[in-house]
Amino acid sequence: MSILIDRETKVLIQGITGKEGMFHTRLMIEYGTQVVAGVTPGKYGENVLGIPVYDTVIEALENHAINASGIFVPARYAKDAAFEAIDAGIKLVVILTEGIPIHDTMKIKAFAKEKGTRVIGPNTPGLVTVDQCKIGLLNTDHVMPGDVGVISRSGTLTTEITASLVKEGVGQSTIVGIGGDSVVGSTIRDILSLFEQDEKTKGIVIVGEIGGTMEEEAAEYAREKMTKPIVAWIAGRHAPEGKRLGHAGAIVEGERGTAESKIKALSQANISIAQVPWEVGELMKKVLL
Repeated sequence: MSILIDRETKVLIQGITGKEGMFHTRLMIEYGTQVVAGVTPGKYGENVLGIPVYDTVIEALENHAINASGIFVPARYAKDAAFEAIDAGIKLVVILTEGIPIHDTMKIKAFAKEKGTRVIGPNTPGLVTVDQCKIGLLNTDHVMPGDVGVISRSGTLTTEITASLVKEGVGQSTIVGIGGDSVVGSTIRDILSLFEQDEKTKGIVIVGEIGGTMEEEAAEYAREKMTKPIVAWIAGRHAPEGKRLGHAGAIVEGERGTAESKIKALSQANISIAQVPWEVGELMKKVLL
């Protein structure tokens, strides 16, 4: 009843001694995540929240079984941190850092594809398998275990959407924030495919926004491949041309990436469209019946 992570996932935190890394590592541990090691160059031998710190990913792997890495390092070091984790053989890398240059992200994505690593992010709030594991900073105050997967381009909106699902008694399996940049390691379509393969996920919610063409590409994939019901909500339908919504990927250029084009494509794929975010739970409850 999950994708990517579960209660057995053992997590490495790169940048664990920084303010953000330490703060969110504490919350991950409190949620039940098995954070087994941290990496900060020059901090070998230190201990953060009872977790040993190493200078390199290889050193951490020599001492611990690790399935995933969460990256909290500053943007100028993020590409090197991601390359280090990927080259060491870690198969899931979650890049929380924002402000990473597009060219760096493209290089990370290409190297990950070569090595068979799944990248979530950058500029992602992370992911949560409810009541099992959390990597990142997604709010878990308004989630409950169940069989609906959530894919979102926005961390804040994700909380509103999951609260809507919980209100209707609809639980979630895994919640994935893919990231708000124009180039991300895993697209909506990529995560749809994982949920389609997960036998215990019965429905999927897409939280999209203006900018880019990921939602249109996901709609095409859903029309051809998906067998599970999908509910979508698109943010920014009243934004003027050229307007950004706080994410690097949320910019409309002409007719491409508009809310109207996304809604049309999703509707044509028989995906239910919520008019406001608090309708998502009600719509999902209906399509699951």
